[in-house]
Amino acid sequence: MNDMSNPMTYTDHIIAVEQLSKTYTDGLKQVEVIKQLDLQVAQSELLAIVGQSGSGKSTLLHLIGGLDEPTDGNVLVQGMDIHQMSAKEQGRFRNQHLGFVYQFHHLLPEFTALENVAMPLLMVNKTVAEAKEKAMALIEAVGLQDRATHKPGELSGGEKQRIALARALVCDPACVLADEPTGNLDAKTAHKTFELMLSLNQSLGTCFVIVTHDQQLASQMNRTLVLESGKLS
Repeated sequence: MNDMSNPMTYTDHIIAVEQLSKTYTDGLKQVEVIKQLDLQVAQSELLAIVGQSGSGKSTLLHLIGGLDEPTDGNVLVQGMDIHQMSAKEQGRFRNQHLGFVYQFHHLLPEFTALENVAMPLLMVNKTVAEAKEKAMALIEAVGLQDRATHKPGELSGGEKQRIALARALVCDPACVLADEPTGNLDAKTAHKTFELMLSLNQSLGTCFVIVTHDQQLASQMNRTLVLESGKLS
């Protein structure tokens, strides 16, 4: 095991997890969902994490992204321990270095596709003009430039997920964490969404960590790990 105390050891890894544990309290019972788990994710890697429902896949993704606090262990993102930051620092760091895609798109219904994609850039003090220019470039990259002025209610499920993917990529993150990104799509649209992720991975060098039940999707990734009994294998 490499020395986790030296971030320079991890220059080849976007994500480095060591001895990560998460325990929840259920009444009088302690439920250990993640058990001293180790994981490293390389630059530009496509990693799938699979496992039975309730195995802790989403919990692991939330711990990596700093959306949940571990009971024990370290999560380094580009050499920085995300759980040693304040909430404000975490938010800023996530916005700059991580992108998130969920089974349900979580687009804001009152804003257009362009405004939804531009929003993360406005949160890091980009001008409206800069944010819209970059957002439009990503919307073009996902093939939806003719839908940029439409609100989420006017988009199909596949279009919403492609806009959510553009939003996840707009700040040039080192890694995108995706929780069942094709789980709410039909097979044809799911395949198109994966092809888009693969294309963006190749063109932008962004690594993807994808939690999925879709074995076909997992089989197309560089690496697949199974989460079982709180450990990856």
